[in-house]
Amino acid sequence: MGFKNIEQKVLSLCPYIKEIYIEKKDGKLFANIVPNFETLKAANIINIESEIRWYGVELYNLQAKKSQKILGYKILKDPQNKLEDKENEPNDEIYKSLKSFLYKISQKEATLNSHLELDLGLDSLDYVELFVFLELSYGVVIDEKIFSNIMVFKDLYNYIKTHKTFVKPSRVQWRDILDQKKDDTLIFSPIIMFIYKTLLYPLFRLYFRLEVKGRKNIPKTSCIIAPTHQSMLDGFLIESTLPYSILKNTFFLAFTQVFGTKLLYPIATHGQTILIDANIDLKDTMQRTATPLKMGKNLVIFPEGARTRDRKLLEFRPFFAMLSSIHNIPIVPVIIDGSFEALPSGKLFPRPKKIKLHYLEPIYPQDMSYDELTELVRASIEKNL
Repeated sequence: MGFKNIEQKVLSLCPYIKEIYIEKKDGKLFANIVPNFETLKAANIINIESEIRWYGVELYNLQAKKSQKILGYKILKDPQNKLEDKENEPNDEIYKSLKSFLYKISQKEATLNSHLELDLGLDSLDYVELFVFLELSYGVVIDEKIFSNIMVFKDLYNYIKTHKTFVKPSRVQWRDILDQKKDDTLIFSPIIMFIYKTLLYPLFRLYFRLEVKGRKNIPKTSCIIAPTHQSMLDGFLIESTLPYSILKNTFFLAFTQVFGTKLLYPIATHGQTILIDANIDLKDTMQRTATPLKMGKNLVIFPEGARTRDRKLLEFRPFFAMLSSIHNIPIVPVIIDGSFEALPSGKLFPRPKKIKLHYLEPIYPQDMSYDELTELVRASIEKNL
């Protein structure tokens, strides 16, 4: 299949892509992708990279031969005239305080045409913080549907200027956000979890020659378990290898886009899984995620947020570190090695490749910042790879 055929195939799969250009980098297929912003707005999408990855790149890779898989990509945006943006900047308190806040959460200077995700790098965590800031500072309440149409800085500014009820720039504390009471009740399934473990562990031992180290490192008190992410097998590998006394009190965080499908939803529902959608009810989602920890239970979070495409670690997202710091509980890093070969992206049936799991020593938050704790967990994993 030539590059043009690959491009056409991806375009036919993903309505969120306007243009795609395939090239070879270091012998691997690389995609340059221009989003279809109108389609994204119509679908109320606020995590553009995630949607393009799942419904464009990953969905294509499921059907592609190994030599034709896309192993890297970059999302492009129309160039902007930053000098012209600065010359036309408003000079009022709303603009100044909003720009200052965006710099605080992104460490990048926004201009009028900056896209909040593609230029400033904001993610779901930042969006929740932004939504709370807008409500506290200007009395402006927005949801994901509204936000999907104002993700360029000037559009967001104009919306706030039109809908504000006051101007009082305020501080946002994540502890206050996550500590808000939720009525959600966790669904415990200890018998189902016992059955899953009883069936999966001997099967994995036999089929994958599964080797497990370091289970003694898992605290008997509440903790966050943070594994590397190589394939769709990883959650099941953690589930099968945790001691039952820990497993019955453990919840798993997973994306609705993957585990909300007809095939996997029944498993997730009865598998103590908290499903999240990166485009809907973000604040509520973050609060639900913290629920097990408030109850003294455990939570499994994949810090990378996505499966590796080339065995290399992806960027670690700091939400797990934030939860650890706020609730003062340790993080147990976990190395999963071999599931990448056992179930590569695009394959439905796993191959009998050897898999190793290593539960590393727990890391306690102490007085570290979220970024420092995130980096320490990543460094621990890299050291032991």
